[in-house]
Order: sequence, then structure tokens, then C-alpha cells
Amino acid sequence: MTKATTEQGYLGNPNVKRDGVESSFSKHEVLEYKKCMSDPAYFARTYVKVISLDKGLVPFDLWPYQEEMFHHFNENRFNIVLACRQSGKSISSVVFLLWYACFHPEKTIAILANKGAVAREMLGRITLALENLPFFLQPGCKALNKGSIEFSNNSKIIAAATSGSSIRGLSINLLFLDEFAFIDNDAQFYTSTYPVVSSGKDTKIIIASTANGVGNIYHKLWEGATTNTNEFKPFRVDWWDVPGRDDKWKEETVANTSELQFDQEFGNNFHGRGNTLIEANDLLAQKAINPLRWSENLFQYEDPKDGHHYVMTVDVSKGRGQDYSTFNIIDTSVNPFKQVCIFRDNNISPLLFPDIIYKYAKMYNEAYVIVESNDQGAIVCNGLYYDLEYENMFVESQIKANAIGATMTKRVKRIGCSTFKDLIASKKLHIVDAETITEMCTFVARGASFEAVAPNHDDLVMNLVMFGWFTTTDIFAGLTNIDMKQLMYREQLKAIQDDMLPFGLIEDGRDRKEGVGDGEGNVWFEVDHL
Repeated sequence: MTKATTEQGYLGNPNVKRDGVESSFSKHEVLEYKKCMSDPAYFARTYVKVISLDKGLVPFDLWPYQEEMFHHFNENRFNIVLACRQSGKSISSVVFLLWYACFHPEKTIAILANKGAVAREMLGRITLALENLPFFLQPGCKALNKGSIEFSNNSKIIAAATSGSSIRGLSINLLFLDEFAFIDNDAQFYTSTYPVVSSGKDTKIIIASTANGVGNIYHKLWEGATTNTNEFKPFRVDWWDVPGRDDKWKEETVANTSELQFDQEFGNNFHGRGNTLIEANDLLAQKAINPLRWSENLFQYEDPKDGHHYVMTVDVSKGRGQDYSTFNIIDTSVNPFKQVCIFRDNNISPLLFPDIIYKYAKMYNEAYVIVESNDQGAIVCNGLYYDLEYENMFVESQIKANAIGATMTKRVKRIGCSTFKDLIASKKLHIVDAETITEMCTFVARGASFEAVAPNHDDLVMNLVMFGWFTTTDIFAGLTNIDMKQLMYREQLKAIQDDMLPFGLIEDGRDRKEGVGDGEGNVWFEVDHL
């Protein structure tokens, strides 16, 4: 278990064995080498040292979940980890990478993180663990710097930030992506990076992260792994898996932060991002249900009911495989209003879309139709109103030409976003479609407005923004006998009054008058104590 001498060390570092050093092994060392090669958990528990916040450099005392994680990584080719904050997932991962490099010759390992400094810090942890390995376990070092380590067995570890060109052109045997849910342009990065690893038959990917909203690539990969619709194998680390974290620890943490913050940091819940239009708690309250029936692009959650009034809001795209043409049908005869049908297609032509709108508007009791008339929407408005002669439509002006439909101006969007948010928060609008809920979770602030986080879409949400705006109009009040502005005002006023502390007089049994003045003999008025 000897260390290298100064002459044997890499660039004078006696803790790192340099390339070309020959040494003999005792029988015990040969047996230990064999055990370490076959079992990464044994290697980590017996020979690896890590930095503890409280105790400094200490042996790596594996927690049960960490030992399971090592076996999970070793046995599976595609790995994805969902872990709560401060659970030790990063140190576990880098120790596995060190084991893989030491005992697998001619392998290239890439550590990519959302920031280059984070990736280099992880490489620094590997270097620290390497320096504290016994001499006989070290493969020898050809090169060691802040960005890479190259070993005598021709394996190497490189560290870089996640970008589309970070490892393009390299042959990677093991790719480790840290905090993948937090990187920018994740779709572009993953598209350019995946072929680098997937080209081999025994190459590995390890993706580790805490949750950061839905709709991003990490969330989609995790959902695919848990439903067995992709090749990734999921590994989950919850807060109670970490020794020392019990119900008392949770109570203390919640008391020092909040229930929502605890859920975001330790609950492994895919909340919406912090700057979403809809608050995280309201997003969590939305529960998708299975549709009664569906075709490729249309989902019906409830059949039309006699005597019910329905409102259909429509968003139109160019039908070129990019943004989606969508509509939402809302039942306004129930409390709360309920989403009963949606349509979503990014290939349908604006010339054909009016026929589909007409069919389902007629089906849902001649639903009142509001079409966003911007851009391609004008084509749909004219086709629906003039060609199909569907008259139960929103018209902006009776005297202005081409006034069929509603123009999505900044003012309309601002009012719509605000009202839609209030409708969800006050539980006056029930959303049941999974794709709509996903869009709500990725509809975030951009400057003074809101839009989807790329590469997600917001066409279904914009239907609901249009519905939110429409509920504030006199036309909606006339159709439904509901003055939404007054209703929301009364409820908000009541909430404010309920939050106010009660104020009154306290009777002490005495009947006297006291003067209230300025303390200099001048009495302003008298107060009767009854």
C-alpha cells in the first residue's frame, strides 16, 4: 500500500504515480486489485477518500443508496438519476468515473456540466481521490491539469461545459452530464451530443440532476425511463434516503424555509420553473385525466351536454411543422369552468382548419368561437364566417372591415395572462389535458410578457390566455350572465378583509371620559369609555 516517491511521482507529486513507473505487486495487492476491478462499491468504500464539510479528508463511507448507485451504473448502459439537493450524487458519480478510468483501458470519459467551472471542480474531486489511492491501484499518469487527466492505460477524463461543440468529433466511451435539467439550449446540446456516445455498442451515459420543471429534455428522458419508453434506466434518490434526514429534520427545514421551497429543493417534484405565469402550487394542483376518446390530434374529455354553453378559443399557425394550430373548448355552464376538448396539429393548413373548427363548434351546442385573427388567423376567420357561414363568432367591430376574430395585442395578452392566472389560482377553471398542463409549466416570463421556454410550445396556453381576456368582456357577461370582473373583485376584496385583524372596543366596566391631546394641555377630542 505504498505511495510513490518524489522521483516516481507525476511532476514531483509523490501522491500521483507517473507514467512508466514499474512496480511489483504482493499477493495481497493482486487480490485487492481483483476485488476493486470487479466491484466499484468495494473500491470506493475501501480505498477512496473524500472531503467532509465537518471532518476534512475522510474515507468514503458509502450510504446504502450510493452502493446501489454504483451497481446501477455498472450494470446499465443508459443511466438517469433524479436526486434531491445535497444528497451526494455528484461525489458518488465522480468516484465511479475514477474507478472506470483506472480499471478500463483505452476509454475516454467526458464530464459535462452546465458551467465549465463546475465540470473542472468535479475533475478536481477525481484528482483528490486519485492522490489518496494506494500506489498499486493507480494506473500511472501521463498528463494532469485542470481540464483533463490522461492515464498510462490510455484512458482519459476530460471536463467541459455543456455546449453543442464541447465533445463534437470525439469518441466518448462514458458521458457524464451533471445537473442536466439546468443547462441552456438542452435540446440542441443533446441532439449534437447523443450520436457521439450512441455509436458504440458498450458506451455509457450517466445523466444526473435535480428536477427543474417540466418540458425540458431531462424531464422527458426521466418520464420515458420511468414508463419504459426509452432505453434509460432510472435511479431515484429521495431526501429520506440520506442518513440523518428524518421527519424532525424535515420539520426544521420547512420551518426555516417553506413547504414550497422544501418541495422544490428536496421533494424531487417537477415543478414549473420559478418565473412561470402560474404559481408552482397551482401547477401541482392540476391533474391530467385520460380522454374519453381521441384521434391523432383531437382529445375529447367530456361529451357535449344539452343546455350547456361552450366557448371555443382558436390559435392558428402556418401548418409547416413548427407552431401548432390549436383550439380549446371550455364549458362555461359549470363552476368551475371546465376544459372539455382540445385540438393540436402543426401540419394542418389554415385553409382546412375552418372545417375542423366548424365540425366541433357545431357538436358542442353551437359553441361561441373566438379566433385569434393575427397573421394566418384571418384566413381561418374568413373561411369559417363567410364560406361555412358560421355566425356564432366573436367580431371586434360591426363597422370595421375584416373585424372578425380577436387581435392579440399587447394589451389583450396582458389582460388575458392576468385573468387566466387568477382563474387558475381561484380554482374557477379546471384544466384536464396533459399537454396543456405541460405548456402551463413552461410558460414563463420574457421581459414584460410571457412565452414558452424553447423548444416547448405555448399554443394551447394562448387559447386559455384568449379565454381569460374574453371573460372580462361585456359579450361574455351577456352570454353567461357572469360578470367576471365583478366576481373576481368581490372575492379578492373578501380575501383581503378575511386577512385583516379584527378591531374593536374592549369593555372594562368603567364609565369615564378621557381627553386625547398633544400632551401640552390642549385637548383635541374626548373618548367615551362605555
